[in-house]
Amino acid sequence: MVQKVGPVTATFKGEVTITDLVPDTSMKIVGAGKGAAGLAKGGADVRLLEKDDPTEPRYDVEAKVGGKLAQLGRSKDEAGLFTFRRGLLGSPKTRGTTNVPDIVEITDLRKSYRGGFEALKSVTLGIREGEILALLGPNGAGKTTLISTVCGITMATSGTVTVGGHDIVSDYRAARSMIGLVPQEINLEPFEPVINTVRFSRGLFGKPSDDAAIEKVLRQLSLWDKKDSQIRELSGGMKRRVLIAKALAHDPRVLFLDEPTAGVDVELRKDMWEIVGKLKRDGTTIILTTHYIEEAEAIADRVGVIAHGELLLVEEKAKLMTRMGQKELEVQLTQTLTEVPANLRSDALSLAEDGSALIYRYDTKAERTGITKLLADVAAEGLVLRDVVTRQSSLEDIFVNLVKEGAV
Repeated sequence: MVQKVGPVTATFKGEVTITDLVPDTSMKIVGAGKGAAGLAKGGADVRLLEKDDPTEPRYDVEAKVGGKLAQLGRSKDEAGLFTFRRGLLGSPKTRGTTNVPDIVEITDLRKSYRGGFEALKSVTLGIREGEILALLGPNGAGKTTLISTVCGITMATSGTVTVGGHDIVSDYRAARSMIGLVPQEINLEPFEPVINTVRFSRGLFGKPSDDAAIEKVLRQLSLWDKKDSQIRELSGGMKRRVLIAKALAHDPRVLFLDEPTAGVDVELRKDMWEIVGKLKRDGTTIILTTHYIEEAEAIADRVGVIAHGELLLVEEKAKLMTRMGQKELEVQLTQTLTEVPANLRSDALSLAEDGSALIYRYDTKAERTGITKLLADVAAEGLVLRDVVTRQSSLEDIFVNLVKEGAV
């Protein structure tokens, strides 16, 4: 069935093609049927964004479903032609911004329990080969459930997952051979030597004995000098390295790290970041779940935010901070105020806790920031400036705001 709405043609059996959007304008695409997921739920608002780089012939395209970002991609040509593939609208996904293929493809994944609780709600996600993707979310958000489902530990209620093109259900052996999993818990045999522990994990995947491969993994993780030590003799940090070595023993292309630095000290956390960075340089695709914002900010290429079983957003870390981050202007005063003067009151302006400064929040992408007017109004009130300081929103600020919005 093909339905035409304005300049949009929606083919519900497969895709929705935008043919002539005007830059920085929005339009609604609607339809009935299930072929283009999300359209039957009230439609999608699609917008062609202005170019950051005027030499780039294509445009970035943004689609929102229910006011939330559903997809961010890039038009195929300068005319603005853009195709939303089946199963993408209605769940966050970034496409078209890179030629790197997706090694893991998750489509409309759901997990519910007998009592009616939904741990995963129609999650759709593409994970690019060779990237580090950080899944951020509070405790109970669904991060571990998502990883467990992809790795075959938990059975999904519905939806599909492929790893390297292999379906995790119909072709599970091939799919699981490409996956390494580092769980949250340290579950190691305490009296077994390190090298035997790693050899055993390799054998579980039907791999032939290969001492050279085991040595390479242990050296990669700075464990070679501990190869003959019993697990019980190792520190907590070393035990976590052994978990990673076990996960890498069968040469997987995808590594899942479930809360890899939970409960460890700051120094060990930074050591783990270095290990993850080294694995990426060696070509491993890494997905880590965490509720440590600084962890995602330090090592991730892309960030996904998950809350209440829903994937709220997936985007390049730098682009996310640029697009959603706000700046703060702190106008420090020589005198102390008890409240914001009546002539200055606005939703964007607040008073610092100690009353010594005015805090003004503004969007750097807005046509006018309002800073010039604010400073003029401050001077007109007879207030004397001591200093002016600007601050960029952190990933933590953005994360908190997204989770709050997702709870509404």
